[in-house]
Amino acid sequence: MSRNTSAERTLRAVRRALVAVVGTPFLLAFALTLVDSYRRRGKKPKPFPRAAPSTVAIGDGTITTYTYGQDLYDAMLAAIDGAQHQILFETYIWKGDEVGEAFKRALVAAAERGVEVYCIYDAFANLVVSPRFKRFPRSLKVLRYPLYNAGLKFWDLSRYGRDHRKILVVDDTVGFVGGYNIGTAYATEWRDTHIAITGPAVWDLKRAFADFWNLHRRNRLRPSERPLLLEAHSTWEPRIRFSRNIPRLWMFPIRSMYLEAINRATDNIWMTHAYFTPDQDFVDALKHAAERGVDVRILLPLKSNHIVADWISRGYYSQLLAAGVRILRYRDAMVHAKTSTIDGQWTTVGTANVDRLSLTGNYEINVELIDDKMAALMEKIFAIDESNCLEITREEWEARDLHRKFTEFVLAPLRPLL
Repeated sequence: MSRNTSAERTLRAVRRALVAVVGTPFLLAFALTLVDSYRRRGKKPKPFPRAAPSTVAIGDGTITTYTYGQDLYDAMLAAIDGAQHQILFETYIWKGDEVGEAFKRALVAAAERGVEVYCIYDAFANLVVSPRFKRFPRSLKVLRYPLYNAGLKFWDLSRYGRDHRKILVVDDTVGFVGGYNIGTAYATEWRDTHIAITGPAVWDLKRAFADFWNLHRRNRLRPSERPLLLEAHSTWEPRIRFSRNIPRLWMFPIRSMYLEAINRATDNIWMTHAYFTPDQDFVDALKHAAERGVDVRILLPLKSNHIVADWISRGYYSQLLAAGVRILRYRDAMVHAKTSTIDGQWTTVGTANVDRLSLTGNYEINVELIDDKMAALMEKIFAIDESNCLEITREEWEARDLHRKFTEFVLAPLRPLL
């Protein structure tokens, strides 16, 4: 009897220890989120330096870079208003506020004048958006990417990725892609990066939209709805390439794209990211680049809109700083861009963060541009952003308070989840 009692006590102690080990990081993350939310109440971001929209010619087309939401939205709405044949619109977050309503009105008006309008939005990202806003007239073809997409195949991890892409294509004329969601706050309060593309590369963006639509249209639309078919073949543009993460097909090329570019860098690697929780191989690639003399700079928000992601990303600072990587933290506003430029030749702009969710989980799209003029423009934008940053030194980081080190240690098990 006493042996059984002793065994039961031991088992209970083991269970409690496991619950504590597993549960503590989640409880701490929840507490941090609550405190951060309380502190943010009523606070508004301050103005930040920005670059005006700039255009460079690449091949038979152009790339226009936007770093301020209002400038981008004006251009997107003008393109929608001028549409004659077809609009392909896809977004992760679509707020039901003033900006969101403006886009909805423009898309409905285009459909009413005979333009074929396709829309995709992510259900999970818009849970807090009013159901009334998400009612669309039948003139719009709308695919609501579902909250749960696995059906009875709950074990199939390829069906759990979110649609994190942001795309707009109007006719065969112009395509937009980048980090901006649709909402009033993003118009003036967030620092992000989007590009507008003209020329042959627009067809690749159309194909990216059509492939997603056709992959997920089954059982989501009216039975009479046909697949989205493109009317012409795309033209290969060697200096502009699209990398698409497609969880449903187990395709995740964006991580490979980054690692290949980092590993061949010889001069500089300048990266801007909203959320930075890379895997160890990614960290090692950046460390090795810095150790061989490459100027590696990572620009991150001083305080992002996800406090837990901030704490988790700091777990990599010691390694990076010790290798000579410079870490710059953007002040006074949320920087949400997902961009990098390397060696004055290579640039990427897109929707993917450097974290597990973006690199091996969600539907994402990044544009890879190999052009010295585009790289020069992105370096100029980076320099403007850097002027609004606080750089953290290795000495400053190593001298941080003990409670900060403890928090980073406790949250470390959550890294694979983000």
